[in-house]
Amino acid sequence: MIDKKLADPKPTTDTTSDDRAPIARRNFLLGAGTAVAAGLAAPAEAQQPKPAAGPAAAPPAANEPEPFVTLTAPEAAFIVAAVDTLIPADELSPAGSDCGVAVFIDRQLGSAWGGGAKMYRSGPFQKGKPEQGYQLALTPREFFAAGITAANAWTRKTYGKEFDLLAGAQRVEALKAMEEGKAEFQNFSARAFFGQLYAITMAGFFSDPMYGGNRNKVAWKLLGFPGLPATYADKIDAYRNKRYVAEPQSIADFS
Repeated sequence: MIDKKLADPKPTTDTTSDDRAPIARRNFLLGAGTAVAAGLAAPAEAQQPKPAAGPAAAPPAANEPEPFVTLTAPEAAFIVAAVDTLIPADELSPAGSDCGVAVFIDRQLGSAWGGGAKMYRSGPFQKGKPEQGYQLALTPREFFAAGITAANAWTRKTYGKEFDLLAGAQRVEALKAMEEGKAEFQNFSARAFFGQLYAITMAGFFSDPMYGGNRNKVAWKLLGFPGLPATYADKIDAYRNKRYVAEPQSIADFS
């Protein structure tokens, strides 16, 4: 599903895998990565009203994991296991959670976007066509809560345990079943859930690090993406159709 060496932005439907190549490792990265890095700078954060200035929270210690702001313990366990399966550690990057992807997802779901800000939610909610996009009454936070509950219920029925407790090969198998719509969720679409999970994982891996994901700019370095476009706008003409090598710059680097 996430192969850093290929350029197909679509989730793979390849059913062959093993613990060394979880879910056909990062198929979309080189093709979709640059566009995502430039365009998915967590718009949810921009929708949040700015709170009154107050004492700054102490940052976590260097080796201490960042606390989750909205995910419950079972939800956090699922998300960490899912992003580590979609983005397993290899010679190109650390695992998804070590890249901050789970923190990114938690922050987004705890933001105004996660609460449904600027979403039309007055109904009627009817079954739409795929090209019509999201058609549910649930906020993104509610959607992921329901999806994780349904996913864990299905894995308990199928494998005898929650998703995060499955062996690596079983996690791959379970995510593929969700991707292909073969996982039988109770009153919920496994395919739709996987699609949203995959999209927010991709966003977290490529977003500006100030939003919690792409820790140490690992995804940008992987692609050779120099970061904040304003920092190299004057070089576009000189380097047109040429490789431009520079240390990536984040929004946080200028704040």
